[in-house]
Amino acid sequence: MTDMPENAAVEQRLAAERAATLTQIDALTRDFQSIVDANALVAVDDEHDPDGSSTAFERAHVSSLLTQARQHLDHLDEALVRLNEGRYGVCERCGAEIPAERLEARPASTRCVGCVGAAQR
Repeated sequence: MTDMPENAAVEQRLAAERAATLTQIDALTRDFQSIVDANALVAVDDEHDPDGSSTAFERAHVSSLLTQARQHLDHLDEALVRLNEGRYGVCERCGAEIPAERLEARPASTRCVGCVGAAQR
């Protein structure tokens, strides 16, 4: 692959992003638990409590962010596997090289820009 950073540098970048994602997951998990714990202290009737709907929204929002962070962690782990197998930076759809700029912006990318665009049409 031309213009690809060295594997050690890529692995270091993926590991750094993985560590940041784990930190985010920990923070979101604490936030979610705080919301649950706060609601356990009061008898909340979402239907009649004016704060109930905002609490439910906040809980759902944090839950969604947590799900996204966990998925991102899975994608980073898959990228590390691809790196170790020599498949990192190769589009899973067409087999072309994924540009270094795309991998810099989205290090867990599995598709080149052309294939991502084609899939969205």
